[in-house]
Amino acid sequence: MARHARQGIRGIRGTGEVHRVSGIRAPGVRRTGPGAVAVVLLLALGACLAGCSNGTTPSDVASAASSLASEAGDSLASATAEAGRKFDEFKNGLDAKDEVKLGDRVTIDSAGRATVKATATNPTSAAKTYAIQVDFRDKGGNLLDTVVVTLNDVPAGAAKDATARSTRTLSGDVTADVARAVRT
Repeated sequence: MARHARQGIRGIRGTGEVHRVSGIRAPGVRRTGPGAVAVVLLLALGACLAGCSNGTTPSDVASAASSLASEAGDSLASATAEAGRKFDEFKNGLDAKDEVKLGDRVTIDSAGRATVKATATNPTSAAKTYAIQVDFRDKGGNLLDTVVVTLNDVPAGAAKDATARSTRTLSGDVTADVARAVRT
């Protein structure tokens, strides 16, 4: 019987050997991260709470939670794509991440958007333009939003400030970090 089974495999594979593949993911299969786990937990919590509410079904609440999660994901994807497009404009820019500092704290403005001061210090002997990508994260380190701030004509040997403002409303303990920065 084993001979017949091996011949069947040989007919399919051509060698008769059993091939094992490890560490390779099929196309379209993604691993879940902390953000996906949080969305699933929120959906489960919403479904549980819906059983205690009047006039809504668990599927209504789950649908609304799913819609909000999808909108948040779409918004972050859009902001990330926009940041990439802005950095594409600085093709010959030099890495300037060490020349850029962010303020000590992130604040939430009256519109609910996170803001932080960004300062570029130009060590060169000519005025330069800086593009600074600022990532806003929650206290767990999950990316919430990303923006690109452009500082034009930073004087030689001097510093210039700008304010990085999230593209959407954020709440809770929000932190900011410089993802990348270039100067031209």
